[in-house]
Amino acid sequence: MWAEQLGTLDEENFVRPLAALLNAPVRRGGTLRLLNNGDAFFDALMKDIEGAEKSINFMVYIWEPGKVSDMIFDALIRRAQAGVEVRILLDGLGGMRCPDEDKERLCAAGGKIKTFRPPRIGKLSRFHKRNHRRAIVFDGKIGYIGGSAVGDKWLGNASTEEEWRDTMTRVTGCIALSLQSAFSELWAVCAGEVLTGDAFFPDDGNDVDSDVVSFSVISSPSSEEHPLRVFFFLSFLVARKRLWITTPYFVPDEHTRRVVAKRARAGVDVRILMPDEHTDAKPIRQAGHSYYQDLLDAGVRIYEYQATMLHSKHVLVDDRWSVVGSANMDIRSKELNEENVIGVLDEGFAKELEEAFLEDLSKSTEIKADEWRKRGLGKKLIERVCELFAEQY
Repeated sequence: MWAEQLGTLDEENFVRPLAALLNAPVRRGGTLRLLNNGDAFFDALMKDIEGAEKSINFMVYIWEPGKVSDMIFDALIRRAQAGVEVRILLDGLGGMRCPDEDKERLCAAGGKIKTFRPPRIGKLSRFHKRNHRRAIVFDGKIGYIGGSAVGDKWLGNASTEEEWRDTMTRVTGCIALSLQSAFSELWAVCAGEVLTGDAFFPDDGNDVDSDVVSFSVISSPSSEEHPLRVFFFLSFLVARKRLWITTPYFVPDEHTRRVVAKRARAGVDVRILMPDEHTDAKPIRQAGHSYYQDLLDAGVRIYEYQATMLHSKHVLVDDRWSVVGSANMDIRSKELNEENVIGVLDEGFAKELEEAFLEDLSKSTEIKADEWRKRGLGKKLIERVCELFAEQY
């Protein structure tokens, strides 16, 4: 029923109805560029830090000490000393290891740092609800969204087992304003400061002549509202030619599993790419394995990346609709975490995701249904035990 109501995958019949359902403004214009691995991402990021003139807002989930942290703090401190307004929003868990001495240096230079839900006695019942968003924004005009964060495992080009395979998307124009909103919303809560003015929200950059149409889903799940669940469900359901999913953590809810299987049975080319044993979360991988058989039997093609830890987060629907952002394909991202993703209707960017996906497949092994069915009873038992905790991962 939903698929028929949404109609074809275009702006009027899909993008605007879905955006209205999620109360998200549709934007036209801006640019997107996919950056593969740390070599591309950090090179672009450092240039944009040095080029910032008015403001830098920096929000990622993980912040670990090391070369990357040193490099970014040194650059941010230089910009703060030059008069740029610098703000960092750390997560209370993911940013726990952020070096205190560097935080003090940045604050002394005029920067501001706040923490989302730090561990506190009396508020531990909320501690499991984390800020997993990615939003790095310069002057409200340039932004980054994706899977990477601040840690040395994101260095390099995924050429060794220590270098993670990941991507970030560099955006400009009105799309960057979507990331600014994702940052400023939580900054207001944590810092008690509302960000306004040209330094953060310049001209909206909408371009009526542009072919790029997008909207941002900023998710702060409540007990009854799960916007990311609706967003992904309908994005999957509208697929007619292909549905390609890349995710590091695959613990989908029942509705997601059903729609993925349904599209495969309808003849859609459905492929899911995930990590192999190169993972930082083995119980999550085992829980995900418990769903393989039903999906394989429905015609879904499943691949596991072999070279190193795969941390990219993409969805590609047909030849035009792309989804990038912070969210994993698990229950936690949809029901517990603060997340942000961008849906983009643009053939050019879809082509970039297609090329990255196919390149990753060349370094992956496909799971075959007949072979998977023969795995041992012990393995199946472990999978079922791990699945019991699916909502906790």
